[in-house]
Amino acid sequence: MPTVNAAYEAVLLFSVANGEEAAVALKDKFAELIAQNAQAGDIDDWGKRKLAYLINDEAEALYVLYNFNSAPDFPAELERVAKITDGVLRVMTVRK
Repeated sequence: MPTVNAAYEAVLLFSVANGEEAAVALKDKFAELIAQNAQAGDIDDWGKRKLAYLINDEAEALYVLYNFNSAPDFPAELERVAKITDGVLRVMTVRK
């Protein structure tokens, strides 16, 4: 039985403590990871925003929303990679 692709969206918060260039490099890294493993959709860069509460003693983060279609196992892999990557403060993936 073939796997059916579903629509997902992932929001990642990238640290800007090492400069916005480092955050943009992470944004591009995850865009490439999604493109390699799924049908990439829109990438909505919400820019640098103030956090509601401190995360790792940081008050600001770069917010990026990724839309993609993939097999059901890829979102878990995306979250796993995000959680072990330095510079990623938070990740949340939901099925649309």
